[in-house]
Amino acid sequence: MKRSREKAAAELFAALYPRLAGWCRRLVDDDGTAHEIASEAFTRLWARWTSVAEPRGFLYVTAANLVRDHWRGLERERRAVRRAGVEAAVRPPAEQADPSVRLLVQALPERLRTPILLHYYADMPIREVAVLTGRKEGTVKADLHAARELLRAHLRRSLDHTL
Repeated sequence: MKRSREKAAAELFAALYPRLAGWCRRLVDDDGTAHEIASEAFTRLWARWTSVAEPRGFLYVTAANLVRDHWRGLERERRAVRRAGVEAAVRPPAEQADPSVRLLVQALPERLRTPILLHYYADMPIREVAVLTGRKEGTVKADLHAARELLRAHLRRSLDHTL
């Protein structure tokens, strides 16, 4: 029994790890951090192996939560740097200061951010996002619509400020 469990886990890892790590890489812009997050998601899956009905969904939701924690840590770090008064020394070039879609997605409320990450960044169909988030498909569609409207408004405002 233990051998078949280990074999199933190894096959799942081989099948899903590259795509999960790539998805994380697009979200965090750092190979090392992306691999840490993907590895941690698999570690958490392994700890709950017998109780997880949908391993792929568990991995992506766990990774999305870990990415969110990473983003929060970066924001705490930025605030600490600003408070210390050394922001000018570490300020990125002006062209990088413009809001990116990734940063705008990061700023969405979790209720809207999770469906966006799963549907658009992990290429999951709405049906699967609904199952993973425990919401009805219509609710997921409404959340995706609301998130797109918020992102559109933020992008429009940022473009108006740069013209």
